Amino acid sequence: MPFKLPAIKVILLGCLIITSLNINAQKRNKNVKKIPYDFSAIDNKITGWVDTGYYKGAALIIVKDNRVIHRQFYGDYNAQSVAYIASAGKWLAAATIATVVDESKLSWDDPVNKWLPEFKDSKGNATLRQLLSHTAGYPDYQPKGAPVDNYQTLAESVAHIVGLPPDALPGTKFKYGGEAMQVAGRMAEVATGMDWESLFQQKIAKPLHMDSTHFTPVSKVGGQSPMLGGGARTCLQDYANFLNMISNDGIFNGKRILSAKAITAMQADQVGNAKVNTNEFVEHVRKDTRTSIYGLGEWREEADVKGNAILISSPSWAGAYPWIDKKNHIYGFLLARVAQQKSGFNPFYSSPVLPMMVRDILK
Repeated sequence: MPFKLPAIKVILLGCLIITSLNINAQKRNKNVKKIPYDFSAIDNKITGWVDTGYYKGAALIIVKDNRVIHRQFYGDYNAQSVAYIASAGKWLAAATIATVVDESKLSWDDPVNKWLPEFKDSKGNATLRQLLSHTAGYPDYQPKGAPVDNYQTLAESVAHIVGLPPDALPGTKFKYGGEAMQVAGRMAEVATGMDWESLFQQKIAKPLHMDSTHFTPVSKVGGQSPMLGGGARTCLQDYANFLNMISNDGIFNGKRILSAKAITAMQADQVGNAKVNTNEFVEHVRKDTRTSIYGLGEWREEADVKGNAILISSPSWAGAYPWIDKKNHIYGFLLARVAQQKSGFNPFYSSPVLPMMVRDILK
């Protein structure tokens, strides 16, 4: 008669065998080196820009699932390097104003003349939503011969916008620029009783530990007044903290900075029925002819079949480029300030190659 182990002994023996196999497997796995992502193609691309003289230096951070997967510095840039980021500051400005909307001190649909009664023409009928989506009908920049928008306060800046003729009726035309954002910032100042820099520091910079990020004081470079659409300066980690908050639906380090409703509004199509000229940024870099290209302070570079933004960004003429790839749970930021524009190089259209290269690397 064959020998049979009691059932309990069979179970225990099986467990011992499995445990032994697992221990041996773990020992083997410790000797297996994990292969990191190879970002040499991106490093070579940015190094080439620096070596060619487009930039004196640059810094890059890429984060996936809230984990840094690549951080690199090029040329004379390091972790402490601070640069003016031109239009990449539009995202910061819109988020600052969103905090005021969250507090119900402003509404996205408030008209300009509710807070700034000096606007008597159609510009006064434009809403806060339209000001931040470039559909307010304002001229994009000061006309030639007019004072350069290089003032010490938003009140002074806006005083030079009141008399400018409207470019279109509110909501009828998308025209990317900075003048309308100055008016939006001034509305936030009046609604809160705070100057712009103090508002930005209290609502965004301090909670996100963005210690090197400011809109003022004004530098000697033109167009950096507190200019919401182009005057901010920052360092690599500061802006990465901001992107972390946006990508986590308004929460940073367990603390809510922006409501989920505000995040949704900023990323939603805010262009609506406004006319969009051909070859605007999204069409130029993504070959996408849809008109739902802009939210509040940010570009909707890609959208899914339901119209939800899946790649959002705030590119700048100077080269600084923050983006969030919602589809792949990635955010990244290139900090750079163009040294010279030559050989047809255009930072505004060149930097957006980065999220596509990251996608290829992570495949």
